[in-house]
Amino acid sequence: MKGKAAEADGSTHHPPASVPPHSNEQIGLLQRHPDQPPDSKVLKVVIIGAPNAGKSTLSNQLLGTKVFAVSKKVHTTRCRSLGVLTENDTQIILLDTPGLTTHSKVKRHHLDKSLLVDPWLSVKEADLMVVMVDVSDRWMRSRLDYEVLKCLAQHPHIPAVLVLNKVDLMKSKDRLLDVTAQLTGGVVNGRRIQVRPVIKPPSQQGWPHFKDVFMLSSVDREDVETLKTYFIVNAKPGSWLYHSEVLTDQSPEEICTSIIREKLLEYLPQEVPYSMTQSVELWQDGENGQLDISVKLYAIKESHMVRSPTHF
Repeated sequence: MKGKAAEADGSTHHPPASVPPHSNEQIGLLQRHPDQPPDSKVLKVVIIGAPNAGKSTLSNQLLGTKVFAVSKKVHTTRCRSLGVLTENDTQIILLDTPGLTTHSKVKRHHLDKSLLVDPWLSVKEADLMVVMVDVSDRWMRSRLDYEVLKCLAQHPHIPAVLVLNKVDLMKSKDRLLDVTAQLTGGVVNGRRIQVRPVIKPPSQQGWPHFKDVFMLSSVDREDVETLKTYFIVNAKPGSWLYHSEVLTDQSPEEICTSIIREKLLEYLPQEVPYSMTQSVELWQDGENGQLDISVKLYAIKESHMVRSPTHF
């Protein structure tokens, strides 16, 4: 069968998914009928958390390639993006969402209103919620963000797992048990977890209904492989949503502009990159199989204009 190779053990391997260089090719790929096997399984996973928890980094690692923009500044992800991971008979749909935020923050920082809407819409579609917490942030790691708690409380029927991210940046690894107790209310999968007597009583700002807890670094491939295996095991029988060669629903232009925004966030100061917009002026085949791309940047204030060349 074209595009597949059946192994002696009965498993099916698919060619690596990628994003075509031109939008019409990507549209054609998205419109292709899913090439699922008879015993296909599927799982839609939404990844939520406070801004800068590492959601996009985790999604990229799960997909095995960079699809989503990543930077150290908050709100790098402006709208929901979709990634597709297809392995053997299973398709995992990853819904990478903006960090949950409030109306006041969106208004104060002149952010896109999609930041308020997209995470909530994505959760409604999901079969599993992944709640990410940055444990390297000592001010925020012992309590769930209020918007995250609100999201969990409004969708108690959707299974949720807790992912403690950036454990490699924690100097005292023994604190992880304390943090887990705080974020879960001392309960995981209906069972009270064993904690040391010296720990503070579990906070009311935790969620006692997590099915499982993972401690990892989203930049560590082996760590993330454990979470990916969990997704595959928990996938349910069902029809695939996309052809196995699909990697994301984003167009090549959208990926390009999001990567440029990532670089702007990294290299420009304070609020400047949040107010800038982009438009693709040129997109054509160049020499040696490369693309010639020209993107125009728009700044709302003259003071925000870069007066000297900036190399990313």
